[in-house]
Amino acid sequence: MAKKAQEISVEEKLRALYDLQIIDSRLDEIRNTRGELPIEVEDLEIDIEGLTKRSSKFSSEIDDLKSQIVEKKELAKNAASLIEKYKSQQDNVRNNKEFEALSKEIEYQELEIQLAEKRVKEYNAKIDHKKQTLADITAKIEELTTHLNFKRSELDNLIAETQKEEEFLLQKSEEFGANLDERLLKSYKRIRTGSSNGLAVVGIERGAAKGSYFTIPPQKQLEIAQRKRIIIDEYSGKILVDDELVLEETEKMKSVIKF
Repeated sequence: MAKKAQEISVEEKLRALYDLQIIDSRLDEIRNTRGELPIEVEDLEIDIEGLTKRSSKFSSEIDDLKSQIVEKKELAKNAASLIEKYKSQQDNVRNNKEFEALSKEIEYQELEIQLAEKRVKEYNAKIDHKKQTLADITAKIEELTTHLNFKRSELDNLIAETQKEEEFLLQKSEEFGANLDERLLKSYKRIRTGSSNGLAVVGIERGAAKGSYFTIPPQKQLEIAQRKRIIIDEYSGKILVDDELVLEETEKMKSVIKF
Protein backbone atom coordinates (compact mmCIF):
# COMPACT_ATOMS: atom_id res chain seq x y z
CA MET A 1 0.00 0.00 0.00
CA ALA A 2 1.39 3.44 -1.01
CA LYS A 3 2.36 5.87 1.72
CA LYS A 4 0.17 8.86 2.23
CA ALA A 5 1.43 12.07 0.62
CA GLN A 6 2.21 13.70 3.97
CA GLU A 7 4.28 10.69 5.13
CA ILE A 8 6.68 10.37 2.20
CA SER A 9 10.24 11.64 2.37
CA VAL A 10 11.60 14.58 0.37
CA GLU A 11 13.40 12.17 -1.95
CA GLU A 12 10.17 10.28 -2.59
CA LYS A 13 8.42 13.58 -3.28
CA LEU A 14 11.13 14.52 -5.79
CA ARG A 15 10.78 11.16 -7.50
CA ALA A 16 6.99 11.49 -7.58
CA LEU A 17 7.31 14.99 -9.01
CA TYR A 18 9.66 13.87 -11.77
CA ASP A 19 7.47 10.85 -12.58
CA LEU A 20 4.49 13.18 -12.85
CA GLN A 21 6.52 15.47 -15.09
CA ILE A 22 7.35 12.56 -17.41
CA ILE A 23 3.67 11.63 -17.70
CA ASP A 24 2.53 15.22 -18.26
CA SER A 25 5.28 15.83 -20.82
CA ARG A 26 4.08 12.81 -22.77
CA LEU A 27 0.56 14.24 -22.64
CA ASP A 28 1.95 17.50 -24.01
CA GLU A 29 3.64 15.63 -26.86
CA ILE A 30 0.36 13.97 -27.80
CA ARG A 31 -1.58 17.24 -27.74
CA ASN A 32 1.15 19.04 -29.67
CA THR A 33 0.71 16.60 -32.56
CA ARG A 34 -2.63 18.30 -33.14
CA GLY A 35 -0.77 21.53 -33.80
CA GLU A 36 -3.01 24.50 -34.53
CA LEU A 37 -5.99 22.34 -35.49
CA PRO A 38 -8.01 22.89 -32.27
CA ILE A 39 -7.54 26.66 -32.58
CA GLU A 40 -8.39 26.58 -36.30
CA VAL A 41 -11.58 24.61 -35.60
CA GLU A 42 -12.59 27.02 -32.82
CA ASP A 43 -11.89 30.07 -35.01
CA LEU A 44 -13.97 28.64 -37.85
CA GLU A 45 -16.85 27.89 -35.47
CA ILE A 46 -16.74 31.48 -34.17
CA ASP A 47 -16.65 32.89 -37.72
CA ILE A 48 -19.60 30.75 -38.80
CA GLU A 49 -21.58 31.70 -35.70
CA GLY A 50 -20.98 35.39 -36.41
CA LEU A 51 -21.98 35.07 -40.07
CA THR A 52 -25.07 33.06 -39.12
CA LYS A 53 -26.16 35.87 -36.81
CA ARG A 54 -25.60 38.40 -39.61
CA SER A 55 -27.58 36.20 -41.98
CA SER A 56 -30.46 36.01 -39.52
CA LYS A 57 -30.36 39.81 -39.07
CA PHE A 58 -30.52 40.41 -42.85
CA SER A 59 -33.36 37.90 -43.27
CA SER A 60 -35.29 39.67 -40.50
CA GLU A 61 -34.67 43.06 -42.12
CA ILE A 62 -35.87 41.76 -45.52
CA ASP A 63 -39.05 40.42 -43.93
CA ASP A 64 -39.59 43.76 -42.22
CA LEU A 65 -39.18 45.63 -45.52
CA LYS A 66 -41.63 43.28 -47.22
CA SER A 67 -44.16 43.99 -44.49
CA GLN A 68 -43.67 47.73 -45.00
CA ILE A 69 -44.21 47.29 -48.76
CA VAL A 70 -47.51 45.54 -48.07
CA GLU A 71 -48.52 48.41 -45.78
CA LYS A 72 -47.57 51.05 -48.38
CA LYS A 73 -49.45 49.24 -51.13
CA GLU A 74 -52.49 48.99 -48.91
CA LEU A 75 -52.20 52.68 -48.12
CA ALA A 76 -52.02 53.49 -51.87
CA LYS A 77 -55.02 51.26 -52.51
CA ASN A 78 -57.05 53.02 -49.84
CA ALA A 79 -55.95 56.41 -51.20
CA ALA A 80 -57.09 55.39 -54.71
CA SER A 81 -60.50 54.39 -53.31
CA LEU A 82 -60.81 57.75 -51.57
CA ILE A 83 -59.93 59.56 -54.79
CA GLU A 84 -62.74 57.72 -56.59
CA LYS A 85 -65.08 58.59 -53.75
CA TYR A 86 -64.14 62.28 -53.74
CA LYS A 87 -64.42 62.54 -57.54
CA SER A 88 -67.87 61.02 -57.34
CA GLN A 89 -68.82 63.52 -54.65
CA GLN A 90 -67.61 66.41 -56.82
CA ASP A 91 -70.41 65.63 -59.26
CA ASN A 92 -72.95 66.48 -56.58
CA VAL A 93 -71.46 69.54 -54.91
CA ARG A 94 -73.58 72.63 -54.35
CA ASN A 95 -70.86 75.26 -54.62
CA ASN A 96 -67.22 75.93 -55.55
CA LYS A 97 -66.08 75.81 -51.95
CA GLU A 98 -67.12 72.17 -51.58
CA PHE A 99 -65.59 71.35 -54.99
CA GLU A 100 -62.25 72.92 -53.99
CA ALA A 101 -62.26 71.13 -50.65
CA LEU A 102 -62.74 67.80 -52.40
CA SER A 103 -60.05 68.73 -54.94
CA LYS A 104 -57.61 69.31 -52.09
CA GLU A 105 -58.50 65.94 -50.61
CA ILE A 106 -57.94 64.31 -54.01
CA GLU A 107 -54.61 66.10 -54.38
CA TYR A 108 -53.56 64.98 -50.88
CA GLN A 109 -54.45 61.34 -51.61
CA GLU A 110 -52.57 61.49 -54.93
CA LEU A 111 -49.51 62.70 -53.02
CA GLU A 112 -50.00 59.84 -50.57
CA ILE A 113 -50.02 57.39 -53.50
CA GLN A 114 -46.89 58.96 -54.99
CA LEU A 115 -45.09 58.84 -51.65
CA ALA A 116 -46.17 55.22 -51.07
CA GLU A 117 -44.95 54.22 -54.54
CA LYS A 118 -41.65 55.99 -53.88
CA ARG A 119 -41.22 54.14 -50.60
CA VAL A 120 -42.08 50.82 -52.26
CA LYS A 121 -39.32 51.42 -54.85
CA GLU A 122 -36.87 52.32 -52.08
CA TYR A 123 -37.78 49.25 -50.05
CA ASN A 124 -37.48 46.98 -53.09
CA ALA A 125 -34.03 48.43 -53.83
CA LYS A 126 -33.01 47.81 -50.22
CA ILE A 127 -34.37 44.28 -50.40
CA ASP A 128 -32.37 43.56 -53.58
CA HIS A 129 -29.21 44.87 -51.94
CA LYS A 130 -29.78 42.92 -48.75
CA LYS A 131 -30.61 39.76 -50.72
CA GLN A 132 -27.31 40.04 -52.55
CA THR A 133 -25.44 40.55 -49.29
CA LEU A 134 -27.37 37.65 -47.77
CA ALA A 135 -26.43 35.44 -50.73
CA ASP A 136 -22.76 36.38 -50.24
CA ILE A 137 -22.98 35.59 -46.53
CA THR A 138 -24.71 32.26 -47.22
CA ALA A 139 -22.02 31.32 -49.73
CA LYS A 140 -19.31 32.24 -47.21
CA ILE A 141 -21.02 30.16 -44.50
CA GLU A 142 -21.15 27.17 -46.87
CA GLU A 143 -17.48 27.64 -47.75
CA LEU A 144 -16.41 27.90 -44.10
CA THR A 145 -18.64 24.98 -43.09
CA THR A 146 -16.99 22.76 -45.70
CA HIS A 147 -13.57 23.86 -44.41
CA LEU A 148 -14.69 23.33 -40.80
CA ASN A 149 -15.93 19.80 -41.52
CA PHE A 150 -12.58 18.96 -43.10
CA LYS A 151 -10.62 20.37 -40.16
CA ARG A 152 -12.92 18.65 -37.65
CA SER A 153 -12.38 15.35 -39.46
CA GLU A 154 -8.60 15.86 -39.28
CA LEU A 155 -8.79 16.70 -35.59
CA ASP A 156 -11.14 13.82 -34.79
CA ASN A 157 -8.79 11.39 -36.55
CA LEU A 158 -5.80 12.67 -34.59
CA ILE A 159 -7.72 12.47 -31.32
CA ALA A 160 -8.95 8.95 -32.14
CA GLU A 161 -5.38 7.79 -32.81
CA THR A 162 -4.17 8.85 -29.36
CA GLN A 163 -7.38 8.83 -27.31
CA LYS A 164 -6.68 5.53 -25.56
CA GLU A 165 -3.13 6.55 -24.60
CA GLU A 166 -4.27 10.04 -23.57
CA GLU A 167 -6.98 8.65 -21.28
CA PHE A 168 -4.45 6.22 -19.77
CA LEU A 169 -1.94 9.02 -19.15
CA LEU A 170 -4.58 11.31 -17.63
CA GLN A 171 -5.45 8.52 -15.21
CA LYS A 172 -1.78 7.99 -14.37
CA SER A 173 -1.27 11.72 -13.92
CA GLU A 174 -4.02 11.75 -11.31
CA GLU A 175 -2.61 8.66 -9.61
CA PHE A 176 0.94 10.01 -9.40
CA GLY A 177 -0.34 13.46 -8.40
CA ALA A 178 -2.15 11.83 -5.47
CA ASN A 179 1.26 10.89 -4.04
CA LEU A 180 1.96 14.57 -3.43
CA ASP A 181 0.47 16.84 -0.82
CA GLU A 182 -1.99 19.41 -2.12
CA ARG A 183 0.31 22.41 -1.65
CA LEU A 184 3.20 20.81 -3.52
CA LEU A 185 0.93 19.63 -6.32
CA LYS A 186 -0.48 23.14 -6.72
CA SER A 187 3.05 24.55 -6.89
CA TYR A 188 3.98 22.01 -9.54
CA LYS A 189 0.91 22.88 -11.63
CA ARG A 190 1.53 26.61 -11.22
CA ILE A 191 5.15 26.31 -12.38
CA ARG A 192 4.11 24.07 -15.26
CA THR A 193 1.40 26.50 -16.38
CA GLY A 194 3.89 29.35 -16.40
CA SER A 195 6.45 27.39 -18.39
CA SER A 196 6.48 27.72 -22.19
CA ASN A 197 7.44 24.05 -22.61
CA GLY A 198 5.35 22.70 -19.74
CA LEU A 199 8.40 21.73 -17.65
CA ALA A 200 8.15 22.26 -13.91
CA VAL A 201 10.74 19.69 -12.79
CA VAL A 202 14.10 19.52 -14.56
CA GLY A 203 17.48 17.90 -14.22
CA ILE A 204 20.86 19.57 -14.48
CA GLU A 205 22.77 19.78 -17.76
CA ARG A 206 26.35 21.10 -17.91
CA GLY A 207 26.02 22.66 -14.47
CA ALA A 208 22.77 24.51 -15.19
CA ALA A 209 19.05 23.76 -14.97
CA LYS A 210 17.90 22.07 -18.19
CA GLY A 211 17.02 24.81 -20.67
CA SER A 212 18.83 27.49 -18.67
CA TYR A 213 22.23 29.12 -19.22
CA PHE A 214 22.77 30.19 -15.63
CA THR A 215 25.28 27.94 -13.85
CA ILE A 216 24.26 26.47 -10.51
CA PRO A 217 26.98 26.83 -7.82
CA PRO A 218 28.70 23.50 -6.87
CA GLN A 219 27.42 23.72 -3.29
CA LYS A 220 23.85 24.07 -4.54
CA GLN A 221 24.37 21.11 -6.91
CA LEU A 222 25.52 19.05 -3.95
CA GLU A 223 22.37 19.98 -2.01
CA ILE A 224 20.24 18.95 -4.98
CA ALA A 225 22.00 15.57 -5.12
CA GLN A 226 21.41 15.01 -1.38
CA ARG A 227 17.62 15.23 -1.95
CA LYS A 228 16.95 16.54 1.53
CA ARG A 229 14.85 19.51 0.49
CA ILE A 230 12.99 20.71 -2.58
CA ILE A 231 15.11 23.30 -4.36
CA ILE A 232 13.76 25.74 -6.95
CA ASP A 233 16.10 27.32 -9.49
CA GLU A 234 16.24 31.06 -8.82
CA TYR A 235 16.50 31.87 -12.54
CA SER A 236 14.04 29.52 -14.25
CA GLY A 237 11.70 29.02 -11.29
CA LYS A 238 11.69 25.24 -11.89
CA ILE A 239 12.11 22.46 -9.34
CA LEU A 240 15.58 20.91 -9.63
CA VAL A 241 16.53 17.22 -9.43
CA ASP A 242 19.91 15.54 -9.88
CA ASP A 243 21.00 13.59 -12.95
CA GLU A 244 21.02 10.23 -11.18
CA LEU A 245 17.40 10.64 -10.13
CA VAL A 246 16.50 11.67 -13.68
CA LEU A 247 18.09 8.51 -15.14
CA GLU A 248 16.53 6.21 -12.54
CA GLU A 249 13.02 7.61 -12.87
CA THR A 250 13.19 7.79 -16.67
CA GLU A 251 14.14 4.11 -16.80
CA LYS A 252 11.46 3.19 -14.26
CA MET A 253 8.74 5.07 -16.14
CA LYS A 254 9.47 3.18 -19.37
CA SER A 255 7.40 0.37 -17.93
CA VAL A 256 4.54 2.78 -17.20
CA ILE A 257 4.29 4.79 -20.41
CA LYS A 258 5.58 4.55 -23.96
CA PHE A 259 8.40 6.73 -25.23
